[in-house]
Order: sequence, then C-alpha cells, then structure tokens
Amino acid sequence: MGADCQFCGTSVLLPENGAVVVNKNAPQEVFRLPVSHEDEEALIYDYQTLAELLEAMGNNSMKNNDWVHILNKESSQSFPISLGNLYERLKHPDLAAIIHKEDFTAHLQPIIEVTTNEIFGYESLLRTSSQEVNPGQLFSFAHQSGLHSMLDQKARRAAVKAKSKYIEKGKKVFINFLPSTIYVPEFCLKHTFQIVEEFNVDPADIVFEVVETEKITDVAHLKSIFDTYKASGMKVALDDVGSGYSTIEMLTLLKPDFVKVDRAYIKDCHINEKHQSFLNEVVGRANHLGIKVLAEGIEKEEEWSWLQSAGIDFGQGYYLGRPKEIPEKEAIITS
Repeated sequence: MGADCQFCGTSVLLPENGAVVVNKNAPQEVFRLPVSHEDEEALIYDYQTLAELLEAMGNNSMKNNDWVHILNKESSQSFPISLGNLYERLKHPDLAAIIHKEDFTAHLQPIIEVTTNEIFGYESLLRTSSQEVNPGQLFSFAHQSGLHSMLDQKARRAAVKAKSKYIEKGKKVFINFLPSTIYVPEFCLKHTFQIVEEFNVDPADIVFEVVETEKITDVAHLKSIFDTYKASGMKVALDDVGSGYSTIEMLTLLKPDFVKVDRAYIKDCHINEKHQSFLNEVVGRANHLGIKVLAEGIEKEEEWSWLQSAGIDFGQGYYLGRPKEIPEKEAIITS
C-alpha cells in the first residue's frame, strides 16, 4: 500500500510556520537551515514561512525521493512527504490550493447512441475555475507533487455530484480514474462507493474508465480494480484502444463493458483504409466478447456517417456536442 494512502482524500496543508524532521540517515545537505533540535534519530529544522523553506531547499530536491516529516507546531501533528513532492508543492502553491480547495467543476460531454441518435450518457471532464490553469497542468502537477491520489478522488466526487445534479436516472456518466492511485481496490474504492451513496446515484449509471495517460504495466491489478467496480454494480471502460499499451488483446484479458477507440483512428476514418481496417477489427472482437464500442474525437459529419455504417455503438466528439457544466439534454448533431 502506498505511503500516501492515509492522506489521499485528506487536505494535508503545509503549515506556514513549522518544522522539518529529517532522519539522520538521509542526506543532510538538502536544507540550508540551522538545526533547531537534534536527538538520536532525527534532526529538526524550524522555518518561519513557506517561502523561507523553499529558499532553504534550493534546487537540490526536485527529484529527491528521500522522505521527511513536516511538523505543524500549533497542532503538534506531522505527516510524511518526499523531498521531491515537498519542493513541487512549495514551488507551485497556487496549484496545490486548487486541489485542496476543490476549485474545479465537472463538465459533461454527451455520448450519443448510434442507432437512435439519442444521448446515452456523458463523460465527466475536469475544468478548473481559473482559465489560466488547464486540466493537463493540474494533473501533471498532482503527479509530481504526490497529490494525484487526492485529485483523482476529488475529481470522482465532482463527477458523481454533477451526475446527481444534471443527469437523469438511466443515463450513464463516464468517470476517468488512475489505476496507480488505487493500491488495494477493496480499501481504496470505499470512498468512491460512499460518494455514490451520498449523492443517491444508481451504481448502474456509473462507468469508470482508465484515463489515456495511464500506462498499464500490471494487468492483473487493473483486472482486480475492474472486478471490484463490477461487484458494486458499476460498469468499466478501457480507454484509447490502439494507442500504445491499450491493444486489442486487452479486450480479452480485461473484458470491460465498454471500449473507447483512440481518437487517432477516428480522424478521417471515412477515407483512411488503415483506420477502417483497425476499427472493423475492434468491432468484430468486441462483438464476439459482448463489449460495446465507443468512438471518441468525432469532429466531422463524414466520420460520424462512416462509423454508423461500421457498427460502432456510441460516439463522442465536438461534432456531436461539446463539454458543458450544464449539459445538453437532447442530442444536437452539427450540420
């Protein structure tokens, strides 16, 4: 289980006036501060402001994986953090604040059923309140600062909340998740299941999908996560089939309820024979396994028409509808 398990859903803020507790076996040259206290096992460095602590660290800790404890003098409570994570949080306090304060919302992009041209559900996409910070920046910072578990969990909450507020019962909501933040599925996903219960959302209306930036290195672990979601009545999706790690063979190994085809194969699929061949192969394999196929990144009428004729089950993309905080209730096919 990861070292940040106990803090993944808790806002552990760096105290403005505190101390750093360093094991004597760790490198001592990291902090350019006088030692305030010393015992048999540790050195303690006091700091008066976070700016002072950042200056004291210099540039030596950007990729340092050694761990220290941050002590809040007022509460006498402490928590562990790697020096690399500490450096990133000190360097970008504005991004850390966005995560801690949940200063973001879920925007919902419609997913259209091919045979009926009606809305089947929506994908929840995180959007920050600040236009200066895009979701990619936030997730990149979260990974570098050790806040990825917290952000992933809070993003799930925002998505479930949006589902309860804007999406009627029976319509699905697709929610991204990072397998690397889920160490022991039965334990780590309890919080997610509590959120679903809190907002009185039918578990059958929720589809959890692996995000495109995640690299699958442990198929057995991901299958365990999928099985835990399914056991709770939820659906699962494999994202971006065709892009590197996510191959057609994964369909047989993981048996998701839905598979999303990488948008690179959707672009110009009406005229690109290689894309057509790959898409036909995916549809054939998915049909054999009872998996529904969703094409994402549809931007042209011609792409949508070809996908309809190819037997794709669902479509998503700017041609079919853009992400909005208050979503469209009816499908709008751009002409």
